[in-house]
Amino acid sequence: MKHFDATATRAPLGFERLVPALRAAFAAEAQVPQRHVHAIDNASGDKGTVLIMPAWSEAGFLGIKTINIFPGNGARGLPGLHATYVLYDARTGVPLALMDGDELTAHRTAAASALGASFLARGDARRLLVLGTGRIARMLPAAHASVRPIEEVTVWNHRPEGAEALAAQWRAQGWAGARAAAPGPEGLEAAVRQADIVSCATLATAPLVRGEWLAPGSHLDLIGSFTPAMREADAQCFAHARTFIDTPEALTKAGDLLDAIAAGSLRAEAVQGTLAALCRGECGGRTRPDSDERTVFKAVGSALEDLTAATLVWQSSLAEASL
Repeated sequence: MKHFDATATRAPLGFERLVPALRAAFAAEAQVPQRHVHAIDNASGDKGTVLIMPAWSEAGFLGIKTINIFPGNGARGLPGLHATYVLYDARTGVPLALMDGDELTAHRTAAASALGASFLARGDARRLLVLGTGRIARMLPAAHASVRPIEEVTVWNHRPEGAEALAAQWRAQGWAGARAAAPGPEGLEAAVRQADIVSCATLATAPLVRGEWLAPGSHLDLIGSFTPAMREADAQCFAHARTFIDTPEALTKAGDLLDAIAAGSLRAEAVQGTLAALCRGECGGRTRPDSDERTVFKAVGSALEDLTAATLVWQSSLAEASL
């Protein structure tokens, strides 16, 4: 079994390759059982969640990701998410590779965010606001710039020093105008009102974005919360907006959606479609590239995305070995 460390896992996952690969994967057929979710409640008071996510495809690959989420890690200076991924031959069950699940998760999540925006954000969207400063949040400008003409990048975080540090990191990477939003709720409101795309990649359990702040024509991207207890947007974010989800599982797992349905600002049957439906052309995205309609994309993640990214890493290694 081959081992891919973080550097080797990361190398083939450029968004110019990964986003189209995800689009093709969602348009094709694959087997993706519902994830297994287990709550961890330690005697020390630390709480976490373990997810086990399998998937297999007609291409002959089977993958299983184990992912541990501990929201309290931020106070320890540690990432809130840690994952491992094992890729197998789906015909024989033979293990092929152990990969860095953190890199796979971050890249595929940011790529799915961009894939959703490729259908739902205005064609001229250039101002991106990122909520959060974790591994996934750091990748969102590059991901969205692969599908939209992003020029201005702003970050907000409940820890202002984290936002300032990430903005500086982006500037060092070539995003000359990257900046941190003003701290606190007032700073967040001002940043949301100015953004074409608002992308939330947090582990929040209380709404951060309010619907009254969202500008006409804006696209709200919710990719952080993945349990009924987590939420990044209030119920009004879904009112008078066209809402899309990554998979049907989002309707039972996402606290944002469950709150909106309970409040009456969203009906489950009014959800416009999934990523698969968008990629297959079974439903339309934004009605016009320049329209003032608001769109929302809610993702809880799919094992198909992990399998697609892992397959890309594996096939890239075979191609390099044959040179």
